[in-house]
Amino acid sequence: MTSIWTGVRERVLALRTAPGMSDVFGAVWLDDHGHRFELLPPLTPGELHEVEGELGVRLPEEYRGFLLEVGAGGAGPDYGIFPLRPGAERNAARAERLAEPFRPDIVGALFDEHQENEPTRDGFASDEEFLRAYHAWDTRDDELREQLFTGVLYISDQGCGYYSALAVTGPEAGTVWDDVQAVGEGAVPKTRPGAERLTFAEWYLDWLARAERTAWAERTTAGERTEVAERTAAGERTDGG
Repeated sequence: MTSIWTGVRERVLALRTAPGMSDVFGAVWLDDHGHRFELLPPLTPGELHEVEGELGVRLPEEYRGFLLEVGAGGAGPDYGIFPLRPGAERNAARAERLAEPFRPDIVGALFDEHQENEPTRDGFASDEEFLRAYHAWDTRDDELREQLFTGVLYISDQGCGYYSALAVTGPEAGTVWDDVQAVGEGAVPKTRPGAERLTFAEWYLDWLARAERTAWAERTTAGERTEVAERTAAGERTDGG
């Protein structure tokens, strides 16, 4: 049976030589930054098992397939996919509260209501009363922000304080969400017309299709793009990468 990820690694790596490669957001910035359509080697099944042991959860199937067939991080939406490897120091921090269910419907409603009830000085007789109330509100705000993204794995940096996160546990497992706390909001699902929620594969493959349209534009034919992808695949097999 053909995997949804068949040929995806080759398509991504082929974009390294596309004439409009630098036109894709996140590929090249500040001269020497950007993912440049490079990918880490895929994880082996043993490495994936080790990572999941460190995280204390089984990862969603589409993301597992990506790690095994495409790469353990690298080129992807925005500034790329965060690396995920066994033995990484950050895995311990990632594992905190990851096994608890992600519930944006419940926690998100509490968060929205909390934001609407932020204390203002006009509602209090003295500065002291206002400061006490605001301190209590601020403490609860921190608690809700921590709970809001329980059960998710951060997978990509969008810049300007925004992040993409993969729901790992709970009823939304396998879907991708925006962390937009930077603008006073919480968790917002990634969607497209006709899709209430985007899964990891839908999110990544949508990005890849857009990146190919931008990077290749009309400067090459479909046949030439296929030839580049085939050469890339042959080179990987030769190099053992």
